[in-house]
Amino acid sequence: MKKIFAFLFILLLGFITVVYAEVVACSNGETSKNPVQKVLDNESVNSDSVPPVNVIDEAYEKIGGVDDNIQPWMQNVEYTKQDSAKIVKILNDAVTNRNGENQIMYFGKQFLGIPYVAHTLENGDREHLIVNVHGLDCTTFVETILAMKMCDDKNERSFEDFCSNLMAIRYRDGKMVDYTSRLHYFTWWGEDNEQLGIVKQVVAEGYPTTAIQKVNVNYMTQNPNLYKQLKNHPEFVPVIRKYEQASNGRTYRYIPKSLLNQNKAKLGDFIKDGDIASIITKKAGLDTSHIVVLFWKNGVLHIMHASSLAHKVILDTKPFYDYMMSQPNHLGIRVYRPQKQQ
Repeated sequence: MKKIFAFLFILLLGFITVVYAEVVACSNGETSKNPVQKVLDNESVNSDSVPPVNVIDEAYEKIGGVDDNIQPWMQNVEYTKQDSAKIVKILNDAVTNRNGENQIMYFGKQFLGIPYVAHTLENGDREHLIVNVHGLDCTTFVETILAMKMCDDKNERSFEDFCSNLMAIRYRDGKMVDYTSRLHYFTWWGEDNEQLGIVKQVVAEGYPTTAIQKVNVNYMTQNPNLYKQLKNHPEFVPVIRKYEQASNGRTYRYIPKSLLNQNKAKLGDFIKDGDIASIITKKAGLDTSHIVVLFWKNGVLHIMHASSLAHKVILDTKPFYDYMMSQPNHLGIRVYRPQKQQ
């Protein structure tokens, strides 16, 4: 009988040991991670399964400090802790490292070589603020460095400050409501950000803005199946259509690409380093096809941009005129200058 009890005791002890080992493994993260943890660890996940990530993270606490009065909307920001840490570090380093360099150019250079990645704002089924600086497209690149410039103007160095500025830039009237409040067409983006005093269009009655664009946008509502949110939420289509129709017929002066071979002596009073340019397209239903940052090099106009051709953020070595002339659908540029924020 004693032998039987001893045998049963050994079996029970073995069972307890196995259970304990599984608990320890789980607490150490050795089991499969949930989607939020994968985002925080910068791992690949199915974007549809990722809920918004709380803005308060260990990296931010260590580098930027946490505001106890954090805004409620910040609880719906999606980001990785690596990205939040990088943003705060760049903002803090700018205090001593920028040395008077144009802010847009300085902040843009901090992302040179970052891979070009499209559709980074389409994660999930519900609109929320997405911060992603490990993969950028032409729009998110410009929005990111413009938000940083706004922080620098106001001597704001926290991740929350950055997110607040990014939201103001990305959404109509600076308020995120749903997918339809995002400024999808650059005409909307330019108008809204000019109204908020974030940028100002650089325009003249004559030279060099000698061409006129008449806006006629309908690409999104004519092709809803190309847009995840419109495909999943057909109720958004008439809302977007209403905004499209409100923009159609408006005219904007722009610089035709034939004038972009003018040197700095002729165009330098009109185009400054760090100006933002939207490239006008002849493609039906669209207003612009690309967004770039302008700068002068040896008296010749060049661009810094997230390039789908180079697959990364670059300071383009090719003169901007040559780039434009190689693209038959590119007609010219509308120029916007970031404004000093108080």
